[in-house]
Amino acid sequence: MYQRVKGVLERLLGTDIVLEHPRDRNLGHYASVVAFSLAKTRKKAPKVLALELVELLRQEEECNALFASIDALNGYINFTLKDTFLDSLCQQALQSGRDFGRGYSHQSLYVEFVSANPTGPLHIGHARGAIFGDSLCRLGRFLGFTTHAEYYVNDMGAQIKMLGLSVYLRIQQIQGLQVEYPPNAYQGDYITELAQSALDHFGTLEGEEEILITQLGDFAKDLMLVEIQETLAETGISMDAYVSEKAMFDAQEGVFARLQEAGGIYESEGKMWLASSRHGDEKDRVIRKADGHFAYLAADLVYHDHKFQQNYDRYINIFGADHHGYVARIKAAMQFLGYEAQKLEVLLVQMVALLKEGKPYKMSKRAGNFVLLKDVLQDIGKDALRFVFLSKKLDTHLEFDVASLQNQDSSNPIFYIHYANARIHTLWHKFLQTGDKEAVYTCALNNLPPQAMHLLFNALNLPKVLVGAFEDRELQKICEYLKNLAGDFHSFYNAHKILDTPEELAYLKLCQMVSLSLTIGLDILGISAKTKM
Repeated sequence: MYQRVKGVLERLLGTDIVLEHPRDRNLGHYASVVAFSLAKTRKKAPKVLALELVELLRQEEECNALFASIDALNGYINFTLKDTFLDSLCQQALQSGRDFGRGYSHQSLYVEFVSANPTGPLHIGHARGAIFGDSLCRLGRFLGFTTHAEYYVNDMGAQIKMLGLSVYLRIQQIQGLQVEYPPNAYQGDYITELAQSALDHFGTLEGEEEILITQLGDFAKDLMLVEIQETLAETGISMDAYVSEKAMFDAQEGVFARLQEAGGIYESEGKMWLASSRHGDEKDRVIRKADGHFAYLAADLVYHDHKFQQNYDRYINIFGADHHGYVARIKAAMQFLGYEAQKLEVLLVQMVALLKEGKPYKMSKRAGNFVLLKDVLQDIGKDALRFVFLSKKLDTHLEFDVASLQNQDSSNPIFYIHYANARIHTLWHKFLQTGDKEAVYTCALNNLPPQAMHLLFNALNLPKVLVGAFEDRELQKICEYLKNLAGDFHSFYNAHKILDTPEELAYLKLCQMVSLSLTIGLDILGISAKTKM
């Protein structure tokens, strides 16, 4: 709808146009400031030019087919769509069903998200990026992008070694030995569970301590990864691939050789450095330390080389806000390796704070000083969790009280949206007991109250919302749209009797359109629309 209207106006006026929604619904469906942008080149006041453009557009046959009115007001141009045009779009949408708004892009998208170290259960801090990444992939697929979702498994390095040591020490403790944990050891009951599983699997542990710790680290990591995958599944998240850092790093020599050939790395002070300052970074970065151990960055470079070799159109990394400094150095390395670094986009996730009835949410005894994702899922359910985590911009802090998400009223947005859809299905079920559904789909939507036609316009606006949310990487726009559409429907429902009225068929057709947009929008958020409450 939006693109069609915009395309017609741009073709007739010969210039780019941005259409906005007037705050006052009575002014029309769209408003444009095109007269202001053209005033300087046309050497006319915006008010005068707007009047001239309106007269020009009113004479065009294409405009007469689309618009019931075109009016100038203080330099703005307001457009009101015809009921017949909105009805034709509704007809097409209902025929398309769940494909309404679907796009047909030929581009590809490679998205890395979650990638939490498999050293413990997923906590609530991991959930925001995980849910966003999954919904972004769902939206991308809906809009026609070939989309690949990937979890990068950090299965090497100091953290896995510390996991192995933590389990090793806990085994000794279980066996009655006195042990002293290092300050950065992993704690929580899950370490005891891993230690017991290791004892059950290996039996008596014998051998050199260093080898045992490595063996236990790999064993525990594999168990934690299985749990992570189960938790993601409970959250409605699926990955196309899990990629091992250890396996990736086998290709290090070839990548470093290419970097050296391009002048991207050099030796100094006994260390290997990435010359990232040559491509916009604030300083050069260490790849290999003086003791011969590689910095975390080294594996990241090898992994991103692997990703860029897949030849996708866009690469998106969803990182915690503490990874901000990594962006420039990774892009610099990709430049040295001959890739288009601008294809890489990094989205940073801000912190989450949970409350319950105004107090901090209880930490998990199992995981130590963390709120486990599994615990919150059990408390409020997948739907509420996904919705609230998507309801604010990714780069803003998120604080919410889980108690409010258990309310069965309009203060709980996901309940309010589900309730709107369930109301529509209840009406539909009652109608079908005696009514003819074909009569609903073929009836004309005209001469309906303004509130009904505005509700129809909002329901038809879903494709524009989806495209905007994807292009801006702002999925909260879908949440806002669904809340507003549900609110508009509830207001309409409370103001108008629907069944057993002269407008019954038209109102039910309108309701079906609202339900379709709610269902598609929720599905993209990873939430199944409810038909009963």
